[in-house]
Amino acid sequence: MASGTALIYDEEMTTHKLLWSDPVCDIEVPERLSSSYEQLRSYHLVERCVHVPAREGSEEEILLVHSVEHLEVAKSTQTMNEEELKRVSENYDAFFFHPSTYHCARLAVGAALQLVDAVMSGRVHNGMALVRPPGHHSQRNAANGFCLFNNVAIAAEYAKLKYGLQRILIVDWDVHHGQGTQYIFEEDPSVLYFSWHRYEHQEFWPSLKESDYDAVGLGKGKGFNINLPWNKVGMGNSDYLAAFFHVLLPMAFEFDPELVLVSSGYDSGIGDPEGQMNATPEVFAHLTHFLMQLANGKLCVILEGGYHLKSLGESVCMTVKTLLGDPVPQITGDVEPCLSAVESIQNVRAAHKPYWKWLAYEGSFSSFKQMLLINGFIPKLKIIKINTKRFLELHMKNILIPVPPIKTATAGSGGSEHFLPEHVQLVKEMDKTEIKALVSGFYADLVKEDKTLLSLGNMFVILDKILKKEVCNGIAASPTAALSAAVALRHSVRFGLQRVLCVFVGDMQMIPNTEDGHLSVLFYIWEFGNFYVLTNLLLFLLKDAEGNDFFSAVLGFILPVAYSYQPNLTVIAVGPNRSLGINGISLLVALLQGLAESRIFAVIEDTEKSLMQSVTKALVGASTPSFGIYVPPTQEKVNKIKALRDQFQQEWKMLQCSGKL
Repeated sequence: MASGTALIYDEEMTTHKLLWSDPVCDIEVPERLSSSYEQLRSYHLVERCVHVPAREGSEEEILLVHSVEHLEVAKSTQTMNEEELKRVSENYDAFFFHPSTYHCARLAVGAALQLVDAVMSGRVHNGMALVRPPGHHSQRNAANGFCLFNNVAIAAEYAKLKYGLQRILIVDWDVHHGQGTQYIFEEDPSVLYFSWHRYEHQEFWPSLKESDYDAVGLGKGKGFNINLPWNKVGMGNSDYLAAFFHVLLPMAFEFDPELVLVSSGYDSGIGDPEGQMNATPEVFAHLTHFLMQLANGKLCVILEGGYHLKSLGESVCMTVKTLLGDPVPQITGDVEPCLSAVESIQNVRAAHKPYWKWLAYEGSFSSFKQMLLINGFIPKLKIIKINTKRFLELHMKNILIPVPPIKTATAGSGGSEHFLPEHVQLVKEMDKTEIKALVSGFYADLVKEDKTLLSLGNMFVILDKILKKEVCNGIAASPTAALSAAVALRHSVRFGLQRVLCVFVGDMQMIPNTEDGHLSVLFYIWEFGNFYVLTNLLLFLLKDAEGNDFFSAVLGFILPVAYSYQPNLTVIAVGPNRSLGINGISLLVALLQGLAESRIFAVIEDTEKSLMQSVTKALVGASTPSFGIYVPPTQEKVNKIKALRDQFQQEWKMLQCSGKL
């Protein structure tokens, strides 16, 4: 299995710079690259990555996307003086040439291709290329918006040609629309292009009608171009997460890409003068974590924009830490998307309904703003004016957590000790006398049989290691998963945790009691089982979930609610008579690692040896297998999930991007 994270950086790319005064272009400075690399050094991330050298992209590779005329103009600038360079630059919108620009742009292309080769060959699992000049605005025959060659588009065409790929996902989270990438692939169904971008009803650059939500692609490419326009500044973490839950991730899992490329612009982060958004660096860790669950983990992140050096550097570091498999920091801020974001998300869903199976049974999206206002959803004006550098210095100290030396603890039951031993710690079970004393003191009402009592020894040791942050996560086998999970939940509350998320899969009869004597229970029967909110617990029962139910239930309900809840720990218990397969459970475990600083405790029935092995792999960060051909749920099941969303979306605000209010 591929392992490791590639990092590509070449100081040569800092020689491209502006030689004259231009208030439009003066923010695209060499320090964008050098300061990001130094920030990676300061977090000791450089030495943890696999160094992959950059190279110049060949002319043949550049011509996979660009015209001969465009290439020749770029080549001709190498020997020009300043006046000539300025004159050529004026032929383009927001671009400048330097004598080294052509060389740097070829290095940027080559770096992207080196990263694709490293990932596709299995040398590394994933990686990031720090490149200049950026690429997503450049078109077949024109430089544009600081971009000369379209690095990501060339990488996609290169991957299709060299590796025979038929499905590539490009995620563009830069704050500007990558219109160059859209133009290149808008008739190509082999590339799914997703871009969110500051738009402000076409007032913000590049101010194109085709950057709006109704530009869905052309010809055979209809449905494969996804534009999510932000019509207000101030978008934050919850808006970005909502876009992933309710638009990108369902489409991406249905598309089932073989490779994911990210046009990774960080001008969508806090403090950036171009974006004027409020998203803090840790949100990019969460976005990266979600994308790592696609394409068997084949993920290439390629730098685009980002013009506030501190915000850029911290966001780059959050991305690389996540690629390396570090725990994902807790998301900060209000977990509630703003009205403008909700409206944009609903517009995208409506525009793409004819093209995607997962949207086939969704209801009407008309009069959405009116529905929001009738139901008391008040628009939020989210403007933050702060000293961004000082804010981020304090913010990063608060959210960064030590990386435990061992990722996963297990008792080794089911042979899981044979998988990735460098990441797994085998624990010794608790002394039997100690177990009996602990159980008789606090859990006697739950544990009646000696067989069950003795099986708890491993569980207590593993859970304590998670609670004390000695490991990120853990897994235990049990003859009665429901009972073990109930004990684990009570143990976690006794430890002092305020919010525990529990997901039960299969037949689970026991509802945990938190011993506080005052339980407020919300109860709703649905196709997948039950949904409860207790004083300290949020509990989902996935009793009858099947493969075609999975994405509607998990992306459309469980993840939005769980992110709204922000648990301190996630407990996953798998019992008998489950309909959800091994791949689904493993993917569920992987997705939920974005919560609770990646602290997860999984308890599995001891007869499920294959499942133990698969979940252990997911916990240590191995890529989850593909779901294959997407089969949509029935109209009846969609209706039940929608009814559940309707009931709870006033309480759990992240649900407000889907279904009626």
